[in-house]
Amino acid sequence: MRLNELRDNPGAVKERTRIGRGIGSGKGKTGGRGVKGQKSRSGVAIKGFEGGQMPLHQRLPKRGFTQPNRARYAEVTLDRLQKAVDAKKLDAKKTVDAAALVEAGVIRRALDGVRVIGGGELKAKLNLVVAGGSKPAIAAIEKAGGTVAIQAPAKTDSED
Repeated sequence: MRLNELRDNPGAVKERTRIGRGIGSGKGKTGGRGVKGQKSRSGVAIKGFEGGQMPLHQRLPKRGFTQPNRARYAEVTLDRLQKAVDAKKLDAKKTVDAAALVEAGVIRRALDGVRVIGGGELKAKLNLVVAGGSKPAIAAIEKAGGTVAIQAPAKTDSED
């Protein structure tokens, strides 16, 4: 067998239907759109329209609030920290902060701070300086002999 003899199995690839190519194609004239009216034209967006009546999604009460300037944290699991220590990307003897995690490639960017969350197991003794962490994660770090210092997040102008 040569490269120019390679083919898909018969029936593996279905050819697409070319609509609007004459009455003999079976999808000519109206091209599968039925006849006349706004919905037969392209660029129609009337999904929530109810003939002038107030649409259901506007009649129902709105709930909740999205805070526009909320703090966004980069989350790090215990498993990722352990893998970085094992790969010798993080030095367990030095204090580990957001800058060290970015440099090691554990997180892409620090955002408004770093939060340590559970997930996995930590054996290395780490001294972390982070913006926060879950109770099980902090307990696991202290059980391994490390410390967690919580510092107030330095609020940056993060763009959404």
